[in-house]
Amino acid sequence: MNRHHYDLIVIGGGSGGLAVAETAAQLGRSVTLIEGSKIGGTCVNNGCVPKKIMWYAANIAHAVDDAADFGIEAQRGRTDWEQLLSAREGFIGNINEYWAGYVASSGIDRINGYASFADASTIAVNGRQYSADHIVIATGGTPIVPPIPGAELGITSDGFFAMREQPRRVGIIGGGYIGVELSGVLRALGSDVTLVAMEDRILERFDPMISETLENEMRKQGIDIHTRFQVGALSGVAGDISLESSCGKTLAGFDTVIWAVGRRGNAQGLNLEAAGIELQPGGIIAVDRYENTDIEGIYAIGDITGKAALTPVAIAAGRKLAARLFGNAPQSKVDYENIPSVVFSHPPVGTVGLGEDEARQRYGDSLVTVYKSSFTPMRHALATHGVTTAMKLVCVGQQEKVVGIHLIGDGADEMLQGFAVAVKMGATKADFDSTIAIHPTSSEELVTMKIAQQSVAVQVEPGNDVEWREAS
Repeated sequence: MNRHHYDLIVIGGGSGGLAVAETAAQLGRSVTLIEGSKIGGTCVNNGCVPKKIMWYAANIAHAVDDAADFGIEAQRGRTDWEQLLSAREGFIGNINEYWAGYVASSGIDRINGYASFADASTIAVNGRQYSADHIVIATGGTPIVPPIPGAELGITSDGFFAMREQPRRVGIIGGGYIGVELSGVLRALGSDVTLVAMEDRILERFDPMISETLENEMRKQGIDIHTRFQVGALSGVAGDISLESSCGKTLAGFDTVIWAVGRRGNAQGLNLEAAGIELQPGGIIAVDRYENTDIEGIYAIGDITGKAALTPVAIAAGRKLAARLFGNAPQSKVDYENIPSVVFSHPPVGTVGLGEDEARQRYGDSLVTVYKSSFTPMRHALATHGVTTAMKLVCVGQQEKVVGIHLIGDGADEMLQGFAVAVKMGATKADFDSTIAIHPTSSEELVTMKIAQQSVAVQVEPGNDVEWREAS
């Protein structure tokens, strides 16, 4: 076998892998990147990017539905699914081409193939062996399909992005962020959608205000939601599939069923045993706060570590790891506290920091103050079916340090970023209050909330717009 030695081998050409390879190359190190599929990983090819394009399409569909209420003549016909997918794939192809060119121009060797460990410093791929002083595993995650009867009748989120025709009646299994995002997109584009979740509420890991508001809005859109529904089997044939719960309830007549019950680390074929790495439950590779595995010279970043499964987190971890290894920055590491995240549901969700229950558990009831607001924003002021915006500030201590912000509503995805900076800097409620509001916007609610404690519903008229708030 041929053998080549590098300063760094990166396994996985997704967001994290590209980030660590890019930074190491910029620091003058020899780097090879191994990827057996399309460059860009899940985010570019089967995640963030195609999902966001579909989300925008769904938003446009909603806007057309509301147009007549604003005096604009518009009528929606059927969704041209093939045109949408063709444009989407063209956009993704441009990103693939960009990254392929960028990797080559950065002096990074790229190997098309699937890597496996030969030993703790050697990787085998395509019949050759490559060694390195440092090896980073950045292979991401893969969708989970439970081992139940008939599971093969369903597809995963990967299958959703491969669909060439729009499904007529869809059953989506899972009430997490993937489940609610796909439900909203498909319903807005004209599919009949049923969502089932085994938990008591959708988005169970989020603040209850988010879950309750989103579930109400999804039901208003015509999405059929069944919580406390644990799927025990899928039955039927392709095009006519039934969901059978473990307690005997059946939902039938789906032409498409989508599994959205979570993801596991993608360690398939890596032969980690040869490197001395023990895989954890869920396909996770355990790492410390510096992304080190138990084996010297081997690191893992991104979704496969079981930490915050977000593209910007993987990118940050890759850059900071490369800086630590090659940039004379021995303390370089990601701060995993107060990471903002967004769910591209309809309406979207944005959250950073602690939920109300988490704050009370950590600090005690007496130190926690909560501010809430719920209203119909101006975007929907004339619409027949208004969409609720809800916000919550979670504050701690006498100074009311803001330790959590939770938003759901139009624009929540965009407005959170700046407020996340404030939370990261340790801003207090007084800091928020001293900031002049931008009017009329939804985001001004975050710097104008005044009422704490008991919840009351009040109508206010800031300027010429009319909003409904529920402050507590």
